[in-house]
Amino acid sequence: MDDTKSLKDSKQLISSIQSQYPRFSKGQKLIAKYILANYDKVAFMTACKLGETVGVSESTVVRFANTLGYSGYPKLQAALQELIKNKLTTVQRVEMAKEYNDDSVILNKVLKSDIDNIRTTLEEIDKKAFEESSTQLLKAKKIYILGMRTSFAIAQYLGFYLNIILDNVQIIRMDMGDAFEQVVRVGEGDVVLAISFPRYSKKSYQIVNYAKEKGAHIISLTDSLFAPVASLADNTLLVKSNMASFVDSLVPALSVANALIISVGMKEKEDIKEYFDDLEKIWERYSVYE
Repeated sequence: MDDTKSLKDSKQLISSIQSQYPRFSKGQKLIAKYILANYDKVAFMTACKLGETVGVSESTVVRFANTLGYSGYPKLQAALQELIKNKLTTVQRVEMAKEYNDDSVILNKVLKSDIDNIRTTLEEIDKKAFEESSTQLLKAKKIYILGMRTSFAIAQYLGFYLNIILDNVQIIRMDMGDAFEQVVRVGEGDVVLAISFPRYSKKSYQIVNYAKEKGAHIISLTDSLFAPVASLADNTLLVKSNMASFVDSLVPALSVANALIISVGMKEKEDIKEYFDDLEKIWERYSVYE
């Protein structure tokens, strides 16, 4: 693997870890798991510190980097730092957004950025993962939709329409008690669809990890294979989410959510027609619309 290229290609790095994982030694597997769950921390850890954290020797960490094709641990560390260069604090983002000082410039930049993000998402999203996600949602006993903070807007939208189609959807809400209380009965045959974007929520990871341990099928809608929830997912739907000042673009995530809704809906279109026929009668009877 070329070190310079690896700095620009996160997919190559995650692919190397995933494809070689079965052949890793016990110690290397511990390193791989820790990196997948904590890549933002590892990016600034020395080889010695990483070894201490996961319980292996520094030389094991160095050999792990070599196994992935890097000439040394600093090259692997640099690749991880490349992955998080846009995962800045909110204060840092505001400080870096000085070019957003004119309304016409803001409108132009933000809309063009969203267009580019959707285009990149379309080109790079895993079509097989999308198809499998649709199939899993359709056959699930129960679907749990999880999204913290700004991701909750996508979760609520996705949950609203999926519940019209399937009638077995629960949106995990932060205003309805502790999140774990809402997923305590999750198990085999259920699907958890987790939406997670920087800065990644620890609570989301904890809930998904619990559901995974209980045997649920995990779908992640996120911006990176290095996102904590992606490391637990059976299917990952990657969307491009470049930041616009202190705001992350959720437009591509909403587009993929729309595509999922329609994909599932077209498989259940007869039931949907009957559902909306009943709704139209209710709307007309109670004069819901003008």
